[in-house]
Amino acid sequence: QLVESGGGLVQTGGSLRLSCLSSARTFSSYIMGWFRQAPGKEREFVAAINRNSFSTSYADSVKGRFTISRDNAKNTVYLQMDSLKPEDTAVYYCVRSRNNRILHSSDVYDVWGQGTLVTVSS
Repeated sequence: QLVESGGGLVQTGGSLRLSCLSSARTFSSYIMGWFRQAPGKEREFVAAINRNSFSTSYADSVKGRFTISRDNAKNTVYLQMDSLKPEDTAVYYCVRSRNNRILHSSDVYDVWGQGTLVTVSS
């Protein structure tokens, strides 16, 4: 089970940090990531991180503004979001991959959190 927190309302240019707590005892064995879905749009990949944090991947739209990290001792993955824009407004989902490589397709992520809403006002 994945439980996200940290969403909310922020002004353009502001920052938020999302957290995702996993109940899995084998958390450190999985690639973890974040997806988002804006109103009326398809779900899209945001970022992912491998088991030991040596490798990360980002969508072009957030590269340089968002940072994904994890703390395996706390079974938690984070998404630090800086320089937020109105187009970042979406429900953000924490996900767990069933693959051993970082991929951007939602098909390889088999466990999803309930989502947390991020709203960026202009």
